[in-house]
Amino acid sequence: MGSVIREMIVDASPEKVWQTVGNFADGPRLTTPDIFVDCRLIEPDLRQMTFADGNVVRERLIARDEQARRIVWAWEGEEVSHDNTSMQVFAENNGRSRLVWIHDTSPDELCGWLAAAMDQIGPEIRRSLERAN
Repeated sequence: MGSVIREMIVDASPEKVWQTVGNFADGPRLTTPDIFVDCRLIEPDLRQMTFADGNVVRERLIARDEQARRIVWAWEGEEVSHDNTSMQVFAENNGRSRLVWIHDTSPDELCGWLAAAMDQIGPEIRRSLERAN
């Protein structure tokens, strides 16, 4: 199993960042509306997301810790044998936040693709979180 880890500093309070990141139902659509055109709960802990290109994925909520400002979900599908993703928000100086985004995935071959996708999406997530502040 491989891991891909990305961190970003966000010019927004940890409370505001968590308000969006911790929103399992709508977080992806709120942070990356050009990538996810639809995001909806189809069960209380299962969301279905539609990409702008028409691809559809499902993700299951694994854990959500309000106090730690941490959320974990699993990508469900034939493409992966295991994929847990987490986002956690930490307080930084001057009212800013540090967002830690981790994918633990198998097969390992997905790590390169996930790293490239996270590098592409990361700046858009940061900008969206800062605009919402």
